[in-house]
Amino acid sequence: MLVKEFPQDCWESVFKFLGQGHDLESVSMVCKKFLSITNQVKFSLTLHDPVVLFVPRLLLRFLRLKVIDFSHFNGELEGLLHEISQSELDLDLVNLSNQRTLPVDGLRELGSKMINLRVLICSNIGCLRDSHLVVISYCFPFLEELDISFPLDSQASDFGLLRLSSMLENLRKIDFSGNHLITDKSLLSLCENCRSLEEISFFKCFKISQVGIASAIRMRPSLASISFNIEKKRIHGPGLTTSPINLDLIDSFVSLKRLTAIDLSNSFISDELLIPVANSAVDFLKKLVLQDCCNFTFSGIFYLLSKCPYVQCLDLRKADFLTDKCINKLSVFLLNLTSINLSGCCQLTNSTFFILTRNCPLLSEIKMERTYIGVQGEENSNSMSDFVVNLQVKAVYFGDNILLNDASLIKFSSICSSLQLLDLTACEGISGQCIVEVMKICYEIRHLNLSYTGIEKFEIHFEVSKLKVLNLSGSRIEDESLSLISKWCSGLLFLDIQNCWFVTTKGVKEIIENCIQLKELNLRNCSLVDGDFVCGLICTRTSLRKIITPSGVDFYY
Repeated sequence: MLVKEFPQDCWESVFKFLGQGHDLESVSMVCKKFLSITNQVKFSLTLHDPVVLFVPRLLLRFLRLKVIDFSHFNGELEGLLHEISQSELDLDLVNLSNQRTLPVDGLRELGSKMINLRVLICSNIGCLRDSHLVVISYCFPFLEELDISFPLDSQASDFGLLRLSSMLENLRKIDFSGNHLITDKSLLSLCENCRSLEEISFFKCFKISQVGIASAIRMRPSLASISFNIEKKRIHGPGLTTSPINLDLIDSFVSLKRLTAIDLSNSFISDELLIPVANSAVDFLKKLVLQDCCNFTFSGIFYLLSKCPYVQCLDLRKADFLTDKCINKLSVFLLNLTSINLSGCCQLTNSTFFILTRNCPLLSEIKMERTYIGVQGEENSNSMSDFVVNLQVKAVYFGDNILLNDASLIKFSSICSSLQLLDLTACEGISGQCIVEVMKICYEIRHLNLSYTGIEKFEIHFEVSKLKVLNLSGSRIEDESLSLISKWCSGLLFLDIQNCWFVTTKGVKEIIENCIQLKELNLRNCSLVDGDFVCGLICTRTSLRKIITPSGVDFYY
């Protein structure tokens, strides 16, 4: 069937399946009809500094945009928001994160036109004031999600948040983490006035008391997700003891009957706190994050997971009491697990990896950075004899495991041959030859991080067409390896070779000429590379969007 005979709605379905990313760029260049259709199915736009001149043209081209992301834009926002306000777009989400301050006039104009805006993200703003919160509440009264987390200079107080909570009745989700002036008064006001509130996050808001948190939970027992940390402070007495957890806070968790996610990262907790969580969220809890927490034990986490069999995401980073035997016992309850973070659990060995891949059939992501991986555990003989291939695991993070060796990595790869992401940052015991063997086994791999591994050679002699992201920063590779990469990994989109001291202009030239889809290239501190020559060469290429020169200057094209 010819292109013109195939119905447009069918083509739109095909292109939506391909996604909003780089696949659509190549499709749009096939013919004018494909260009027209891809324009209709692009719903998200991320703006960088060099794109600002083309914004009017982009707004006319992509008429169905729902999301605009300014988080990578460093220029003047007022004018851009004015242009967007004058367009016929009906936006659903705007991301203004990482700006020096919020563009008040632009927000007012945007709010007068984008009345259906549901999500506003303003994270990591240089300075956040009460006046900003007042403007947001007046301009976007129908907001459902708001992120004002971790401003560099937080001047927002209860005054601004109280006004905001009184105006945004439809608010379902809010994150005001890092706003250190906020007190119990704001938290309680949000829970009282925002009757649709389901998710709330307030990390590092230490003026909010445990009593205040308990009262807020009882006031809004329908919360599905709550994230905060109980400060790890110490009080002086006879000796040095940790401050206790308020019993009222412990008891309040019984109220959260529909809790699906709880994040207590970097908190002083206890088994007594985990028990009511387990008892109240038996059939609902999907996400449990206890990374960097202290004062709880294996008994507490065992009880919780035994009561909550539907947990999909589990983060126990730095739970240093965990052993391979502990993981074996917990795995019985993890049949629905899709992601686990055990980084910093320094007693865990190869056995834990074998146990997880064998007993957790839905597991797709494993993080075991800074563990004892590479070492055979006590139960290693049994674990290896009955290991099963797990094609569900797609992402593995092994960073900073200095004991990880070639033999172990090849065994892991054989078990998880459908890997798409492998992170081996600072795994100095891995050789280039091993990486080549892993890539033969895991031919679906798309993202490979070999930064600071010390790898000297990358002698690949077969096509790795699906590899899109390759990080070789801090490695010892030379031009010969870059030449092979340019030949056999020609589909690369992102390449990072910063701090590769032995790479020269010759090797970089081959990469630019042969990797015709390359979007970003990082050459920071590659002292043997002629930055001017490379930039001149790149000007002849239409695909490259960003290059970081040897001197550390960012160029966008």
